[in-house]
Amino acid sequence: MDNPGLFDFPPTTRLHDERTRKIHTILSPDTQPRPSGLGPAADYCLAHHALEGAESAARSGERATFDWYTANLYADAATSSTPTGIGPRVVVAPDLTDLPRSPISETPYYVLGPVTGPAPIPLRTLAAGAFATAADTGFGTLLAAHAVVVVLLRTKQLGHTLDSWTITRLPGTVFLDHVGDHIILARDLIHEAGHNWLNDALTATGCKIDDQAAFHSPWKQSMRPAFGFLHACWAFPLTMLYTARVLEHTEGDVHRFLTAYLDQQRGHLITTAADHPRALELVGDEDLRERLAAVHRQALTL
Repeated sequence: MDNPGLFDFPPTTRLHDERTRKIHTILSPDTQPRPSGLGPAADYCLAHHALEGAESAARSGERATFDWYTANLYADAATSSTPTGIGPRVVVAPDLTDLPRSPISETPYYVLGPVTGPAPIPLRTLAAGAFATAADTGFGTLLAAHAVVVVLLRTKQLGHTLDSWTITRLPGTVFLDHVGDHIILARDLIHEAGHNWLNDALTATGCKIDDQAAFHSPWKQSMRPAFGFLHACWAFPLTMLYTARVLEHTEGDVHRFLTAYLDQQRGHLITTAADHPRALELVGDEDLRERLAAVHRQALTL
């Protein structure tokens, strides 16, 4: 599997450019914004933060904050970005009380804004190490375009449940717990970036997944709509491929943890072998359908 070829999806590139221009036109119709310098995919991600922040400020009547977003179409991220091997990233570690819930998301989220500051240096170093490891194992292209803003949440002990998620209104942003180990953080970055990749790819190709179709998910131990099932059958195999490649570079507790993780995922994935081709029939774009199938097939061979 050629990872750069897999993740570099032309319809998504066009989507990023078009959406960024539209957001800039909405927020600042009388100006021609310059690129942020972080790259087109980052511009797309950061423009969504500016749009979300501006909409929230407008709803609450916070004129100064609204004006800040319209004057900072990339949420001022370039001034506080963290250098990594795949380009500058925005790594933040907000107080959990700063993660609100609202009608836009079932899970807490965080929007970059005028008071945002970078994460402490140890966490930025941790994230940079995770990006480097992911790139070394073939996932740099994925993370470069779909993990631009990294919101680090709780520090947990190895073996405890790690929560992570994305929300569709903030594409390119990932929310993650961590255990202070860059190899494990890279796994979770890949998983969440995979969700962002698939959301963008489905939007870019105009694929509407039938929400009446459902399949058994071994990860949820329940019947899941086809959309969620396809997401799981893409994101978890990506982490399996990563884990298989990185295992030889681990030792001790991390090696044992990832070995057990890979064994568990093998058991889950094999139970999807019969349903996955049927679910893929709901994906109308042939190129996208084949990419999803290729990752699933390769993970089944591990």
